[in-house]
Amino acid sequence: MTCINRRDLALLALRAGTGAVLMAHGTQKLFGWFGGGGLAGTAAAMEHMGFRPGRQSAIAAGLGEAGGGALLVLGLATPAAGAAAAGAMAGAVSVHAPAGFFNQGGGFEYPAFLGFTAAAVGLAGPGRYSVDHVTRHHFDQPWTVALAFAGSALAAAAVVTRRARAQQEERVREEQRGG
Repeated sequence: MTCINRRDLALLALRAGTGAVLMAHGTQKLFGWFGGGGLAGTAAAMEHMGFRPGRQSAIAAGLGEAGGGALLVLGLATPAAGAAAAGAMAGAVSVHAPAGFFNQGGGFEYPAFLGFTAAAVGLAGPGRYSVDHVTRHHFDQPWTVALAFAGSALAAAAVVTRRARAQQEERVREEQRGG
């Protein structure tokens, strides 16, 4: 009889819960499910928030959340899944950061928590109750951890920096119009 490992059960619960929440958010963006804006609405919102081009930004955010979340639930390509979700949440944190930390005031508490949780699962690994375990960790190699997180960090930094530049350029244009 196999002993149930509490750590593996905990990782399954953490992966499933975090992944499901991320999937719900991503499908709002991509398909309009659960009261979301769908791709068109999300693209317009992304443009308004300074993410350009809006459609590509909406697709990237939606795939990072829905795709990363689905892979986390399955425990498949766990480092890439955690990194993708964490990268998507970095963009959300940049939007909410001006409102401070706490979610009740519109702050970045919630997207930061999702991002850190996804990153932690990606770093810790999926545990025994996962597709990665069944496939003998074919998509969960030590080198994929470094590659996935480095790639996600670089992409998130580029997106957040580009957004900040676009917002600064917009402020300058507004000042020139008003002054």
